[in-house]
Amino acid sequence: MDAVHVAAVKKYAADESFELPRLADLVAAPAEGRDTAIDPAAPVAEGEAVNQRLEATWFDTADLRLGTAGVTLRRRTGGDDAGWLLEVPAGTGTRPEVRLPLGRATRTVPEALRNMVWAHSRSAPLRPVAASVTDRTVRRLVDATGQVLMRVADDRVEARRLRPTEGSGDAAGAVTSWREIDVELVGGRTELLDAVDADLRARGLRETAPSSALAQVLDGDERVRPPERKPAKPTSRSAAGDVVLTHVREQVEQMRSQDLPVRLDAPDAVHKMRVATRRLRSALTTFKPLFAAEVARPLRGELKWLAGELGAARDAEVMRDRVSRAVEAEDTVVEPGPAGEVAGAELGAAYRGAHDRVLAELDGDRYHRLLTSLDELVTSPPFTDRARARAGKVLPRLVARSHARVRRLVEDAAARPAGAEREELLHDARKAAKAARYAGESVSRVFGADATAFAQAMEAVQEALGEHQDSVLTRERLRDLALTTTSTRAAFLYGRLHALEETRAEQSEKHFDDAWKAAGRKSLHRWLR
Repeated sequence: MDAVHVAAVKKYAADESFELPRLADLVAAPAEGRDTAIDPAAPVAEGEAVNQRLEATWFDTADLRLGTAGVTLRRRTGGDDAGWLLEVPAGTGTRPEVRLPLGRATRTVPEALRNMVWAHSRSAPLRPVAASVTDRTVRRLVDATGQVLMRVADDRVEARRLRPTEGSGDAAGAVTSWREIDVELVGGRTELLDAVDADLRARGLRETAPSSALAQVLDGDERVRPPERKPAKPTSRSAAGDVVLTHVREQVEQMRSQDLPVRLDAPDAVHKMRVATRRLRSALTTFKPLFAAEVARPLRGELKWLAGELGAARDAEVMRDRVSRAVEAEDTVVEPGPAGEVAGAELGAAYRGAHDRVLAELDGDRYHRLLTSLDELVTSPPFTDRARARAGKVLPRLVARSHARVRRLVEDAAARPAGAEREELLHDARKAAKAARYAGESVSRVFGADATAFAQAMEAVQEALGEHQDSVLTRERLRDLALTTTSTRAAFLYGRLHALEETRAEQSEKHFDDAWKAAGRKSLHRWLR
């Protein structure tokens, strides 16, 4: 997506008495634990300051669902980046942004952006909720060639809350004003941002989140910045359904929170969303007696569908990265050269195709219906009578069932000779071990160290079998690539990698034997009685 921009940026709250120093002074001192941010032999200079006036309208649902999720959406005129801007929560120091041109409409959010925030808005109308005017002074740090290394904006903001009236307009609230310093890395090294951050903090400034501006516009509305409430800690005497529902809510929220990162192809986002989807399905399977079958069964089917769609992209991503690492390792043996480039291009294209299919599904009615059904599940859980029984009586037995399934599959696989049938049983055992791990983790808030130790043992089994399965799939994929590639050198490379994967498969079986033996310790299962 050409509209996506990942900004390395930090934002700080400042009062009117703060004096912003020269940019060269901000980056002159080394950041903690690092060398100086700029090369003393490469002179830098501060360009002439530019004054700008920015006018923005912020959009959200009536109950501020975007703001609650930390997502901000606004239309802004003036400055260097006029247009529609969607800001997405991310890790410290980065701010994924989706930018679109202004267009003609001033009160209608472009369809592309409406689709991107659907997981949070759930089809509720997006309307203006605030308006702001910013007097901005922009200063830029440039190198000897004139390249901009860093941009620092000193903003004075005045904003008003907008509320709908009975007519077609909006009623504006009282003015809220503040000052903030926005530092964005443009063409410089990350050390520049680190150095500026250390200096501004030493001068008393406090870093703020990208969504904090919206919270100020909305006068601290609790829906945007909800007060922290510590839920009561569940115990073995709590209702079994309540314990499981807490876990289910967490997974629904995780699944929803990864929707935008998946769309932006953020690192590991597909994996995180897939894991949340699988955890949800696993919970509805392991704790099936607690939920009405007519509600849980269709949900399990739809979650399986979504996990499959995400899995195709994730598997292609894993394959691409796995082969890429193998190719790099081959550099020490034989120079892959163009063959490695062909392999990278073929696997990269496979991932892009799979990811594009995921994006198409995320915009589809089936996915939207699933999110709506999950909202209904957590707001009006369809509990059975058994869900009201004590957690200590019900949940360990259900977790024990998940482990029993792993044991049956492992024993069945051990009784079979090497071949496709045994590989399929080990694959099923891996999935069952993952379900048992998820089951233990989901109740660890009640059963503590016992459940955690059990889950860790199941995770070790799952990972060993997963490594084995990855090797099986990788060998199959390498065989297919060798047969279809147009490059004889690439075909030879795929053959070498196939031989390496056979060795890895043998090693993974040894790891599995050790993990399975450790998972059989009686101390890990005493709480399941």
